[in-house]
Amino acid sequence: MTRTLSGRTDHVVVVGAGLAGLSAALHLLGSGRRVTVVERDDLPGGRAGRLELNGYRIDTGPTVLTMPDLADEAFAAVGDSLHKRVDLIPLHPAYRASFADGSTLDVHTEGDAMAAEVERFAGAREAAGYRRLRVWLERLYRAQMRRFIDANFDSPLDLLTGDLARLAALGGFGRLDRRIGAFLRDERLQRVFSFQALYAGVPPARALAAYAVIAYMDTVAGVYFPRGGMHALPQAMADAAGDAGAELRFGEAVTRLERSGGRVTAVVTAKDRIRCDAVVLTPDLPVTYRLLGRAPRRPVRLRHSPSAVVLHAGTDRTWPQLAHHTISFGAAWRATFDELTRQGRLMSDPSLLITRPTASDPGLAPPGRHLHYILAPCPNTDIGPGVAAWGELGPRYRDELLGELERRGLDGIGSAVEDDSLVTPADWAGQGHAAGTPFSVSHTFLQTGPFRPRNLVRGTENAVLAGCGTTPGVGVPTALVSGKLAAARITGGARRPSARTEGAAR
Repeated sequence: MTRTLSGRTDHVVVVGAGLAGLSAALHLLGSGRRVTVVERDDLPGGRAGRLELNGYRIDTGPTVLTMPDLADEAFAAVGDSLHKRVDLIPLHPAYRASFADGSTLDVHTEGDAMAAEVERFAGAREAAGYRRLRVWLERLYRAQMRRFIDANFDSPLDLLTGDLARLAALGGFGRLDRRIGAFLRDERLQRVFSFQALYAGVPPARALAAYAVIAYMDTVAGVYFPRGGMHALPQAMADAAGDAGAELRFGEAVTRLERSGGRVTAVVTAKDRIRCDAVVLTPDLPVTYRLLGRAPRRPVRLRHSPSAVVLHAGTDRTWPQLAHHTISFGAAWRATFDELTRQGRLMSDPSLLITRPTASDPGLAPPGRHLHYILAPCPNTDIGPGVAAWGELGPRYRDELLGELERRGLDGIGSAVEDDSLVTPADWAGQGHAAGTPFSVSHTFLQTGPFRPRNLVRGTENAVLAGCGTTPGVGVPTALVSGKLAAARITGGARRPSARTEGAAR
């Protein structure tokens, strides 16, 4: 049986109103707990924040929403609904892939449509391989979700289930690029179904095949965009939590935790002292461990994922070859991963994610204007340029990215930019993210599942962790699950009526 907190847990303080914290809050409210959410920023969202820039409404964090049912589960915990709160736009195509040889591929999540596109792109044999790959991805997801993603671990022995044998039989412990290559021979198609490993902080050649589950989320389950931007999701979650009785305190940074023996008794901000029976901590691990006054001992130092430079560009024009999400692949592949994860160098031939949110929601920009989000993976500050270097390097790299996009067919993009905001590893570090990366601890084998930093902290009886640094890991779906798992450590997964629900029943 999974371990839960001992003692009273009637009033829970959640530190951080990101996706993990808000998910935890909703699940706790649904189990009858009194919940206070404390957030240092003036808005909810955490990494999924919002920047207002001269009429542009910019998402500062993730731009890809998959698995919305996981968000709906959090809303349902308080009798609410994601679909009542947020207008979700299905993206067709989910992505457009653009290659250095000039070819393009639209990635559809509907099976027949994608098979037809693959056949147009690379022939009938590859289309048949795609159909086999799709079946494998679906089986891989089913083998992983219940026991490996949506699960708390107390020991590596918790892995010893029938699902582990099924995952092994599916080849989940082999290498991702080889497994994808068993279905698809076209190297361009292999990239489309393996680049997602970088989300987990590991090059496809070194990632476990099990991480193809991210490709399932991206290419099979569907990609969505909330009208109003990705920030609409955490805002709706905060609104639902407030309506369900949570106290939401924005603009209050937590400065310390008060303890009595092994228990946290109060969360202290510059403005107040909030007594609590339990606490959910969602900041990045170094901040969390500093608040707790201790960090768990690990035999090997944690390794962090690559970081990213993000250029938010408001322009007076756009380019018809761009879909909502476009992945622009460079000619190089393996060499750039080596640069990112081993050499600590900027990519010599970058692969870039270009998101054009105004393709689906023109209201995110002033009339006649367009918003573009350009993400370039880069080394984290542990192995690449340090925080101080980015003061000079950042503006230069911005100009290099715009020049590269010009060469790839976005004619005139440099002169089309009217307003922009550049985010570098120095900015991520300034927000408290270890190694200057928003993608936290990488998903190597020894930093995955029961080997990932646990959401229970030895020496503290009533604190639980949530967020991408702990179980189950990095990404929007996993952040939502992380909050649910943290709540289950407090409630045991059992639901009890809240005072609000009891009053309604009477």
